[in-house]
Amino acid sequence: MNIKEDICPVTALKTSAARLLAQVNETQRPIVITQNGLPKGVLQDPETYERTRRALGMLKLLAQGEEDVRAGRELSQRQVFDPIRKRLQAADRRDGKVE
Repeated sequence: MNIKEDICPVTALKTSAARLLAQVNETQRPIVITQNGLPKGVLQDPETYERTRRALGMLKLLAQGEEDVRAGRELSQRQVFDPIRKRLQAADRRDGKVE
């Protein structure tokens, strides 16, 4: 983060929105918007925002999985894949495919 470039007051956003949007899209660094000297918002380019959202979603899934393991809510590989394999084989038989 470049403090001089990546933190700006809300008045700068009001007067220089196009320049700030160009900056975040070029640098892919967020800009912290301040009001009365306090951080109040963040301006970020869409690509970085989407990458951050996807990463947070993956972290949430990992945390849920870890909680499931701690709580004993888990299945073996065989318990998961055997029923799937049986359904696929039954579908293949119905469709006349040879296994």
